[in-house]
Amino acid sequence: MSLQQTKQTLLALGLITGSLMLSAYSVTAQAQSPQEKGLAIAIEADKRDTGFGDSTVDMEMVLRNQYGEETKRVMRNKTLEQDKDGDKALIVFDNPRDVKGTAFLSFTHKSGPDDQWLYLPALKRVKRIASSNKSGPFMGSEFAFEDISSQEVEKYTYTYLRDEVVNGENHFVIERDPVDPKSGYSKQVAWLDTKEYRVKKVDFYDRKGDLLKTLTVSGYQQYLDKFWRANTWEMINHQTGKATVLNFEQYQFNNGLNDRDFNKNSLARAK
Repeated sequence: MSLQQTKQTLLALGLITGSLMLSAYSVTAQAQSPQEKGLAIAIEADKRDTGFGDSTVDMEMVLRNQYGEETKRVMRNKTLEQDKDGDKALIVFDNPRDVKGTAFLSFTHKSGPDDQWLYLPALKRVKRIASSNKSGPFMGSEFAFEDISSQEVEKYTYTYLRDEVVNGENHFVIERDPVDPKSGYSKQVAWLDTKEYRVKKVDFYDRKGDLLKTLTVSGYQQYLDKFWRANTWEMINHQTGKATVLNFEQYQFNNGLNDRDFNKNSLARAK
Protein backbone atom coordinates (compact mmCIF):
# COMPACT_ATOMS: atom_id res chain seq x y z
CA MET A 1 0.00 0.00 0.00
CA SER A 2 1.39 3.39 -0.98
CA LEU A 3 1.80 6.25 1.46
CA GLN A 4 -1.09 8.10 -0.22
CA GLN A 5 -3.35 5.04 0.07
CA THR A 6 -2.41 4.66 3.73
CA LYS A 7 -3.34 8.27 4.45
CA GLN A 8 -6.66 7.84 2.67
CA THR A 9 -7.38 4.65 4.64
CA LEU A 10 -6.56 6.33 7.96
CA LEU A 11 -8.72 9.30 7.01
CA ALA A 12 -11.63 6.99 6.20
CA LEU A 13 -11.20 5.14 9.49
CA GLY A 14 -11.11 8.44 11.33
CA LEU A 15 -14.34 9.54 9.70
CA ILE A 16 -16.01 6.22 10.56
CA THR A 17 -14.79 6.39 14.16
CA GLY A 18 -15.96 9.98 14.46
CA SER A 19 -19.37 9.02 13.08
CA LEU A 20 -19.68 6.15 15.56
CA MET A 21 -18.67 8.41 18.44
CA LEU A 22 -21.22 11.01 17.35
CA SER A 23 -23.90 8.31 17.15
CA ALA A 24 -23.00 7.01 20.63
CA TYR A 25 -23.05 10.56 21.97
CA SER A 26 -26.50 11.07 20.48
CA VAL A 27 -27.84 7.89 22.15
CA THR A 28 -26.27 8.90 25.46
CA ALA A 29 -27.75 12.37 25.19
CA GLN A 30 -31.16 10.87 24.58
CA ALA A 31 -30.78 8.53 27.57
CA GLN A 32 -29.93 11.52 29.76
CA SER A 33 -33.05 13.47 28.88
CA PRO A 34 -35.22 14.13 31.97
CA GLN A 35 -37.86 11.62 30.85
CA GLU A 36 -35.35 8.88 30.00
CA LYS A 37 -33.39 9.41 33.20
CA GLY A 38 -36.53 9.43 35.33
CA LEU A 39 -37.69 6.17 33.77
CA ALA A 40 -34.23 4.62 34.17
CA ILE A 41 -34.23 5.44 37.89
CA ALA A 42 -37.69 3.90 38.32
CA ILE A 43 -36.67 0.75 36.43
CA GLU A 44 -33.51 0.36 38.51
CA ALA A 45 -35.46 0.76 41.76
CA ASP A 46 -37.94 -1.89 40.62
CA LYS A 47 -35.15 -4.22 39.48
CA ARG A 48 -33.48 -4.11 42.88
CA ASP A 49 -36.68 -5.27 44.57
CA THR A 50 -37.45 -8.09 42.13
CA GLY A 51 -37.20 -11.72 43.21
CA PHE A 52 -38.34 -11.66 46.85
CA GLY A 53 -41.03 -14.28 46.14
CA ASP A 54 -43.37 -13.72 49.06
CA SER A 55 -43.39 -11.97 52.41
CA THR A 56 -45.44 -11.51 55.57
CA VAL A 57 -45.32 -8.68 58.10
CA ASP A 58 -47.17 -7.50 61.20
CA MET A 59 -48.52 -3.96 60.98
CA GLU A 60 -49.80 -1.26 63.30
CA MET A 61 -51.88 1.61 61.90
CA VAL A 62 -51.98 4.80 63.95
CA LEU A 63 -54.70 7.28 62.94
CA ARG A 64 -54.06 10.82 64.17
CA ASN A 65 -56.65 13.58 63.79
CA GLN A 66 -55.97 17.30 63.48
CA TYR A 67 -56.00 17.65 67.28
CA GLY A 68 -53.32 14.99 67.79
CA GLU A 69 -55.72 12.36 69.14
CA GLU A 70 -54.76 8.82 68.12
CA THR A 71 -56.53 5.56 67.33
CA LYS A 72 -54.58 2.35 66.76
CA ARG A 73 -55.30 -0.72 64.68
CA VAL A 74 -53.42 -4.01 64.42
CA MET A 75 -53.16 -5.80 61.07
CA ARG A 76 -51.24 -8.49 59.21
CA ASN A 77 -50.11 -8.38 55.62
CA LYS A 78 -48.92 -11.01 53.19
CA THR A 79 -47.64 -10.39 49.69
CA LEU A 80 -47.04 -12.65 46.71
CA GLU A 81 -44.80 -11.54 43.86
CA GLN A 82 -46.00 -12.24 40.32
CA ASP A 83 -43.66 -12.96 37.41
CA LYS A 84 -45.45 -10.96 34.74
CA ASP A 85 -47.83 -8.75 36.68
CA GLY A 86 -48.08 -6.69 39.84
CA ASP A 87 -48.06 -8.17 43.33
CA LYS A 88 -50.96 -9.79 45.14
CA ALA A 89 -51.51 -8.62 48.72
CA LEU A 90 -53.85 -9.46 51.58
CA ILE A 91 -54.30 -7.31 54.71
CA VAL A 92 -56.30 -8.65 57.67
CA PHE A 93 -57.34 -6.49 60.65
CA ASP A 94 -57.10 -8.08 64.11
CA ASN A 95 -57.87 -5.18 66.46
CA PRO A 96 -59.84 -3.29 67.69
CA ARG A 97 -63.15 -5.13 67.79
CA ASP A 98 -64.99 -2.78 65.43
CA VAL A 99 -62.64 -3.68 62.54
CA LYS A 100 -61.61 -7.21 63.57
CA GLY A 101 -61.97 -9.63 60.67
CA THR A 102 -61.97 -6.92 58.01
CA ALA A 103 -59.84 -8.10 55.09
CA PHE A 104 -58.51 -6.28 52.03
CA LEU A 105 -57.31 -8.11 48.91
CA SER A 106 -55.45 -6.41 46.09
CA PHE A 107 -54.29 -7.72 42.70
CA THR A 108 -52.03 -5.04 41.27
CA HIS A 109 -51.65 -4.97 37.49
CA LYS A 110 -48.88 -3.46 35.42
CA SER A 111 -51.43 -2.02 33.00
CA GLY A 112 -55.12 -1.33 33.44
CA PRO A 113 -57.01 -0.88 36.72
CA ASP A 114 -56.14 -3.00 39.75
CA ASP A 115 -58.57 -5.53 41.20
CA GLN A 116 -59.39 -4.83 44.86
CA TRP A 117 -61.91 -6.27 47.30
CA LEU A 118 -62.83 -5.44 50.89
CA TYR A 119 -64.55 -7.90 53.24
CA LEU A 120 -66.67 -6.17 55.89
CA PRO A 121 -67.61 -8.60 58.68
CA ALA A 122 -70.44 -6.38 59.96
CA LEU A 123 -72.16 -6.75 56.59
CA LYS A 124 -70.83 -10.28 56.00
CA ARG A 125 -70.10 -9.53 52.39
CA VAL A 126 -67.22 -8.84 50.01
CA LYS A 127 -67.27 -5.40 48.41
CA ARG A 128 -65.39 -4.78 45.18
CA ILE A 129 -63.56 -1.45 45.08
CA ALA A 130 -64.52 0.30 41.84
CA SER A 131 -61.81 1.98 39.78
CA SER A 132 -63.52 5.32 40.34
CA ASN A 133 -63.12 4.86 44.12
CA LYS A 134 -59.39 4.05 44.20
CA SER A 135 -58.65 7.59 45.38
CA GLY A 136 -60.88 7.11 48.43
CA PRO A 137 -59.44 6.62 51.94
CA PHE A 138 -58.36 3.13 52.95
CA MET A 139 -60.20 2.22 56.19
CA GLY A 140 -60.50 5.87 57.21
CA SER A 141 -56.75 6.47 56.95
CA GLU A 142 -54.79 9.07 54.99
CA PHE A 143 -53.68 6.31 52.62
CA ALA A 144 -55.83 5.92 49.52
CA PHE A 145 -56.68 2.53 48.07
CA GLU A 146 -54.28 3.25 45.21
CA ASP A 147 -51.47 3.89 47.73
CA ILE A 148 -51.85 0.37 49.10
CA SER A 149 -51.18 -1.24 45.71
CA SER A 150 -47.66 -2.17 44.68
CA GLN A 151 -46.14 0.70 42.73
CA GLU A 152 -45.47 -0.82 39.32
CA VAL A 153 -43.22 1.05 36.87
CA GLU A 154 -45.85 0.94 34.13
CA LYS A 155 -48.37 2.89 36.21
CA TYR A 156 -46.54 6.19 35.68
CA THR A 157 -44.62 8.34 33.26
CA TYR A 158 -41.45 9.84 34.70
CA THR A 159 -39.34 12.98 34.68
CA TYR A 160 -36.01 13.42 36.45
CA LEU A 161 -36.04 16.75 38.27
CA ARG A 162 -32.76 17.08 40.14
CA ASP A 163 -30.29 15.63 42.62
CA GLU A 164 -30.77 16.77 46.20
CA VAL A 165 -28.94 16.20 49.48
CA VAL A 166 -31.27 15.41 52.40
CA ASN A 167 -29.84 14.72 55.87
CA GLY A 168 -26.39 14.33 54.36
CA GLU A 169 -27.56 11.70 51.88
CA ASN A 170 -27.73 12.11 48.09
CA HIS A 171 -31.13 11.60 46.45
CA PHE A 172 -32.66 11.51 43.01
CA VAL A 173 -35.81 13.60 42.81
CA ILE A 174 -38.23 12.40 40.13
CA GLU A 175 -41.75 13.28 39.12
CA ARG A 176 -44.11 10.43 38.35
CA ASP A 177 -47.42 11.13 36.67
CA PRO A 178 -50.18 8.50 36.98
CA VAL A 179 -51.24 6.88 33.72
CA ASP A 180 -54.69 6.05 35.12
CA PRO A 181 -57.04 9.00 34.44
CA LYS A 182 -59.05 7.97 37.53
CA SER A 183 -56.09 8.41 39.87
CA GLY A 184 -56.68 10.87 42.68
CA TYR A 185 -53.33 12.51 41.94
CA SER A 186 -52.17 14.84 39.19
CA LYS A 187 -48.55 14.00 39.98
CA GLN A 188 -46.20 12.65 42.62
CA VAL A 189 -42.68 13.85 43.42
CA ALA A 190 -40.46 11.14 44.90
CA TRP A 191 -37.05 11.19 46.60
CA LEU A 192 -34.92 8.02 46.19
CA ASP A 193 -31.47 7.65 47.68
CA THR A 194 -28.80 7.34 45.00
CA LYS A 195 -27.04 4.41 46.70
CA GLU A 196 -29.84 1.87 47.13
CA TYR A 197 -32.72 3.47 45.16
CA ARG A 198 -35.03 3.36 48.18
CA VAL A 199 -38.02 5.71 48.29
CA LYS A 200 -37.58 8.09 51.22
CA LYS A 201 -40.30 10.65 50.59
CA VAL A 202 -43.21 11.26 48.22
CA ASP A 203 -45.25 14.44 47.76
CA PHE A 204 -48.75 13.79 46.38
CA TYR A 205 -50.56 16.53 44.44
CA ASP A 206 -54.34 16.51 44.05
CA ARG A 207 -56.16 16.80 40.73
CA LYS A 208 -56.04 20.61 41.01
CA GLY A 209 -52.24 20.49 41.24
CA ASP A 210 -52.11 21.48 44.93
CA LEU A 211 -49.95 19.64 47.47
CA LEU A 212 -52.23 17.15 49.21
CA LYS A 213 -50.11 14.70 51.21
CA THR A 214 -46.52 13.81 52.04
CA LEU A 215 -45.33 10.28 52.70
CA THR A 216 -42.11 9.85 54.70
CA VAL A 217 -40.51 6.39 54.72
CA SER A 218 -37.90 5.56 57.36
CA GLY A 219 -36.14 2.82 59.32
CA TYR A 220 -35.01 0.71 56.39
CA GLN A 221 -33.53 -2.71 57.08
CA GLN A 222 -32.10 -5.20 54.61
CA TYR A 223 -33.36 -8.77 54.32
CA LEU A 224 -31.86 -11.75 52.49
CA ASP A 225 -28.81 -9.53 51.79
CA LYS A 226 -30.78 -7.74 49.07
CA PHE A 227 -34.27 -6.50 49.82
CA TRP A 228 -34.87 -3.30 51.76
CA ARG A 229 -38.02 -2.83 53.83
CA ALA A 230 -38.98 0.20 55.92
CA ASN A 231 -40.18 0.07 59.52
CA THR A 232 -42.30 3.22 59.30
CA TRP A 233 -44.48 4.97 56.73
CA GLU A 234 -45.97 8.31 57.80
CA MET A 235 -48.58 9.97 55.59
CA ILE A 236 -49.46 13.59 56.46
CA ASN A 237 -52.46 15.27 54.86
CA HIS A 238 -51.58 18.96 54.51
CA GLN A 239 -55.13 19.97 53.66
CA THR A 240 -56.85 18.39 56.69
CA GLY A 241 -54.07 18.24 59.27
CA LYS A 242 -54.65 14.51 59.75
CA ALA A 243 -51.95 11.83 59.60
CA THR A 244 -51.59 8.06 59.47
CA VAL A 245 -48.53 6.10 60.55
CA LEU A 246 -47.92 2.50 59.50
CA ASN A 247 -45.41 0.59 61.63
CA PHE A 248 -44.03 -2.72 60.32
CA GLU A 249 -42.51 -5.55 62.38
CA GLN A 250 -41.42 -9.16 61.87
CA TYR A 251 -40.83 -9.30 58.14
CA GLN A 252 -40.54 -12.89 56.93
CA PHE A 253 -39.75 -14.16 53.45
CA ASN A 254 -40.00 -17.49 51.65
CA ASN A 255 -43.20 -18.54 53.42
CA GLY A 256 -44.33 -20.83 50.61
CA LEU A 257 -47.36 -18.69 49.75
CA ASN A 258 -49.19 -19.30 46.47
CA ASP A 259 -52.19 -17.99 44.53
CA ARG A 260 -54.60 -20.05 46.67
CA ASP A 261 -53.68 -17.85 49.63
CA PHE A 262 -55.06 -14.82 47.77
CA ASN A 263 -58.57 -15.86 46.87
CA LYS A 264 -61.39 -13.31 47.01
CA ASN A 265 -63.89 -16.09 47.69
CA SER A 266 -62.16 -16.90 51.00
CA LEU A 267 -61.75 -13.34 52.29
CA ALA A 268 -64.28 -14.00 55.05
CA ARG A 269 -62.06 -16.81 56.34
CA ALA A 270 -58.77 -14.96 55.93
CA LYS A 271 -56.40 -15.59 58.83
